[in-house]
Amino acid sequence: MTRKYAMTGAAMALVMIMGGGANAATITPPGEAFAQNPGSDYFLADYTAYEAYLKTLASQSDRMKLVDIGKSEEGRTQWVAIVSSPANLAKLDHYKSIAKRLAKAEGLTKEEAAKLAAEGKAIVWIDAGMHATEVVTSQGQIQVLYRLLSQNDPETLRHLDDVIVLYGHDNPDGMELVSDWYMRDADVKKRDVNTIPRLYQKYVGHDNNRDSFMSHMSETTNVNKMLFREWYPQIIYNQHQPAPAGMVVFVPPFRDPFNFNYDPLVMTTLQEVGMAMHSRLVAEDKPGSGARSAAPYSTWHNGMERSVAYFHNAVGLLTEITGNPTPMPLALVPDVQLASNDRPMPAAPQTWHLNQTVEYQYSLNRAVIDYAARNRERLLFNIYKMGANSIDKGQKDSWTITPTKIDALKEAAKTAKAPVEDPVLAAMIGRGAVDPTLYKSVLQSPETRDPRGYVIPADQADMPTVVTFLNALIKTGVDVDKATKPFKVGTKTYPAGSYVVKTAQAYRPHVLDMFEPQDHPHDVEYPGGPPKSPYDITGYTLAYQMGIKFDRILEGFDGPFERVPDVIAVTSGSVKGSGKAGWLISHETNKSFTLTNRLLKAGAPVFWLKEGSKAGKQAFGPGAIWVPASAQAQAIVTASVKDLGIDAYAVGAKPAGESLPLKPVRIGLVDVYGGSMPSGWNRWLFEQFEAPFEVVYPQRLDAGNLAKDYDVLVFADGTFPAPAGGPFRGGRSFPQPKAEDIPAEFHPWLGTVTDAKTLPQLAAFAKDGGTLIAVGSSGRLATALGAPVEVAVAKKDGDKLTALTTKEFYIPGSVLRAKVDNRQPLAYGLPQDVDVFFDRSPTFNLKAAATGVAKVSWFDTETPLRSGWAVGQEKLKGSTAVLDIDLGKGKLFVMGPEVTQRAQSYGTFKFLFNGLLYGPAIAASR
Repeated sequence: MTRKYAMTGAAMALVMIMGGGANAATITPPGEAFAQNPGSDYFLADYTAYEAYLKTLASQSDRMKLVDIGKSEEGRTQWVAIVSSPANLAKLDHYKSIAKRLAKAEGLTKEEAAKLAAEGKAIVWIDAGMHATEVVTSQGQIQVLYRLLSQNDPETLRHLDDVIVLYGHDNPDGMELVSDWYMRDADVKKRDVNTIPRLYQKYVGHDNNRDSFMSHMSETTNVNKMLFREWYPQIIYNQHQPAPAGMVVFVPPFRDPFNFNYDPLVMTTLQEVGMAMHSRLVAEDKPGSGARSAAPYSTWHNGMERSVAYFHNAVGLLTEITGNPTPMPLALVPDVQLASNDRPMPAAPQTWHLNQTVEYQYSLNRAVIDYAARNRERLLFNIYKMGANSIDKGQKDSWTITPTKIDALKEAAKTAKAPVEDPVLAAMIGRGAVDPTLYKSVLQSPETRDPRGYVIPADQADMPTVVTFLNALIKTGVDVDKATKPFKVGTKTYPAGSYVVKTAQAYRPHVLDMFEPQDHPHDVEYPGGPPKSPYDITGYTLAYQMGIKFDRILEGFDGPFERVPDVIAVTSGSVKGSGKAGWLISHETNKSFTLTNRLLKAGAPVFWLKEGSKAGKQAFGPGAIWVPASAQAQAIVTASVKDLGIDAYAVGAKPAGESLPLKPVRIGLVDVYGGSMPSGWNRWLFEQFEAPFEVVYPQRLDAGNLAKDYDVLVFADGTFPAPAGGPFRGGRSFPQPKAEDIPAEFHPWLGTVTDAKTLPQLAAFAKDGGTLIAVGSSGRLATALGAPVEVAVAKKDGDKLTALTTKEFYIPGSVLRAKVDNRQPLAYGLPQDVDVFFDRSPTFNLKAAATGVAKVSWFDTETPLRSGWAVGQEKLKGSTAVLDIDLGKGKLFVMGPEVTQRAQSYGTFKFLFNGLLYGPAIAASR
C-alpha cells in the first residue's frame, strides 16, 4: 500500500539535520509532519509515519530522549519517548537508580527512603495503541507529545521538572496494519477499522493485554522489562477505547472485586489519581466521564498491563474513551443522563469527532502527570512503603483473608458462645459482629498462614516447563534463587539446582498470585440474584496451569542459594548410556514433542511404547518415545537434547512390547476472517514446538477432499460456531466485508463454518481416516457429528437443549482438578491428576451402550475447583472432560477445557500434542 499519508519530505529531512535545542519555534507541529493533522476526521497516521515523527521530535527537542526497547513480533522497533526537563534527562541513570532502590525496598530504612524520595523524580508510564483498532490513543499520543515538547506555560514546566514521563507504544504492528487498512480507500466514507482481515497483533490480537504475567509476546516482554526491571514507574497508564454507551470516557476507580493479594495503599492511591482525572475533565467543562458501576472493569485479574501493576505496588490506570476517525454518534442513553457519584457530569448526545477525543486524552494525560508532580515525594515514598510491607510480611507469619476464610468464620460463629462479660460487645454480636476470639483461631490459624517461600525441586519430570514458569516470574521483576548444593527444609532434602522463590521481596503480591489459588468472592447482581459476570477470568494460578510441582514453606528458611541474575536458559540435556540400538525419551516433557517433530520432519522413524520401558534404573511410563538408531536420528537427537534440555537414553536393544509407529503429519489449524485469538495462540504454540501446520479457512473446509491436504484439523475454542442459548459457549464473531471491498488476496479467508456446508465435509474427512480435534466450545462437533455422547450439564426445553441458568451453573474461567487415564495415547505423559482451565466449557456423558468412545479425563468429585469461582461445580461430577471418539477410520478428540488457554496451561498441552500425532498414527495402522 502506498504511503501517501506518511511523513512529508521536509519532516523526514529534519530527522537527519536537526539536533539538540528546543523551543516551540523549532518543534515541527504534527500538522506539518503528516499528510493530515493526526486527530482530524477520516485520517490515521500509521506506525511508519509515527516512528519517523518520534525521530524528528528527538532530534529537535532537549526535552525528549528516544529509546529502543526491542522488536515487535513482526520485527518493528518498539520505541519509548522519555520526556522530562533537560536537567532531568541529563541525569536519567541517577533517577532510574533511585526509582529502583525505592521500588525494590531492600536494605533501606524509612529515613533513607524519605531522602531518596525527596531527591527523586516521579516516573509515569503512559502508552498507546495496545488494541490497534482502538485507534484514537496512538493518534492522540502524537499531539500530546508535541504539546509537552513545545509548550512553556508554568504547569508544563513544573511537570517537566518533577516528572519523568515514559511514552510507549504497545503494538507497532497493529498500528501499521489498522491505519493502512483504514486509509486504503480513496472514498473517505468507505473507510473503516472493523473489517481488518487478521488479528491486529501477529498471534493474539486483543489478548496482547492478557499476556502481562506470562510475557510470551515480544511486545509484552519489552514493556515488562521497562516497567518492572529497569524504570519502576509509580503510575502505569494504559489507554483504551471504547467508552460505555452514552459516555465519552470511563476513568477509574474500578468496581469490586478487590484482589486480596496486593497492598491496599495501591488501591487508595489509584482512587486519588482517578478522581483527579475526573475533576480535571469537569473543571475544563468536558462532560461524559464515568467510574466504578459505569463499566464492568475490576482490579481482580492479574494478566492486563494496568492490573499487573497492582501486584508490583504501582498505580495501574485504564481509560476507555469514545472516538473514531470517521465521525460517530454519541448516543442518548436515558439512565446515563442522570448524574451520580459514578457519572458526575453527563454529556449531551452529539456527533463526535476524533479531535474532541484528542482533547480529552490530552486533559487526562495532563491530570495524571499533574498528580504525579504534586505528589512526587508521596508516590516515591509509598512505592517503597508497599515494597517494605511486602518484605516484612514475607519474613514473619502473615495471613491473607479471603472469602473462603470469611465463610469459615461465619460457620464458626454459629457454634461459638458470645462473651457476656462485656454488655457492649454482647450487643454488637447481636447486630452482626461475632466473637472476637475467632479472629485468631479462624482467620489466623497456623495452618492457613501465607508461605515464606516456595521450593521448586530440580528432580521433577519437565524441567524445561519449570524454566518457562520461572522466566515468566523473572520477566515481571520477581527475584528467583537457585540452590548451589543440596539443602534441607524441615525433614525434606532438595537437590542442588532446585529453585527458590521467597515471599520476602517487594513483589510479594505477584508471587502469591502466581502460586496461590485465587479465591473469587461470590459476586451477585443482588442478594439471591444471578452471578455478576467478572471482567475476564477468575482463576489463573500459573503454577497450577503449568503443572509445576512445588512446596509451600510456612516457616522461615534459608540455604545455599544464589540469585538468578536474568532469564534462565534450560540446562542442556544429554545422551545417557552407550547402547547402539536407539534412544528412549520420556513422554513427560513438553519439549519431547519438539524433538519428535524434528525427527519426523527428517523422515526418521519414531514410535510410542504402549507399556513404557526401562533404561537401567530409569523407568519410562506409557507412551515412552523410541527412536531406532540411524546416522540421521543420531545427529538430531544429539543436537536436540542440548538445546531442548531433555535427556535421551541410548539402549542396546529395541524395547519389548507393543509400539505405535508415528508418521509425519499435515496439520490444518482452522481460523476465520478477522482472526480467532484461541487459534492464534495455537499458531504461536505450533511454531514454538515446531509442529508443521498451515492455517485453513472455511471456504477450504467447505470445498471438501480435505484428506488431500491434511491429516489433522484443529478447531480451537470458538472456531466451530454454536447457536446462542445452547449449552456451548459461542466464539467471538467479526463483521465480514463484501469480497469486492477488500483486496483479492483476502477473498479466500471469507466465509463461516456452518452445519449445512462444513459439517458433511468434516464427517467425510474423519470417516476416511482424518483426525478432528475440537477444543472448548468447538466440542459441539461431538454432538453435531452424532458421536454417542451427550452434553452433561444442560437441560431440555422441549426438543431443544439449552444451557442452565447462571444461578444453577457458572464457572467463568477457573482452574479445576480432573482425573486422567494416562495409559491412553491421548494422555501419554500426563499425571493421573491434572489441573485444567475451565471457562464455561462443555463436558459430556457417554450414552448407554456407547461404543468406539473412551473417557480420557473426567471429574470425579463434587468440588473440583482449585482456583477461581464455581457456581454449581458439583454438577460436573462423573462427567467427561476429554474424549477419544472413533469416527469411521478416523478420530474425533474432544477437549472441553481449554487445554492451551492463552498458551499458559502447559500442564495440559500434551492432550493436544498427543492428538496431533496419535490420530494419524492409528488411522495409518487400520
